[in-house]
Amino acid sequence: MPAPRQRWPLAPRELDEPHPSRLGEDHPDRAEILARHDVALRDGTPGYLDPSSGLFVLSAGFLAKRGFCCTRGCRHCPYVT
Repeated sequence: MPAPRQRWPLAPRELDEPHPSRLGEDHPDRAEILARHDVALRDGTPGYLDPSSGLFVLSAGFLAKRGFCCTRGCRHCPYVT
């Protein structure tokens, strides 16, 4: 049986703040993205549909509960990366 992964340290920002390099202040859908992310955090759902692409985006809450970074550049990655 494989050894359990060690939990990664969380970044020093709130879960409702996106990763600083992955959602710019000038993104045209920033307000809608943050609103959808807030709903996902509030409801405890794994994520939301991106208003631009229609792709499913994982929430920082879901990623934090997972305990480690996947290193794929998630918009709401809560880890120090």
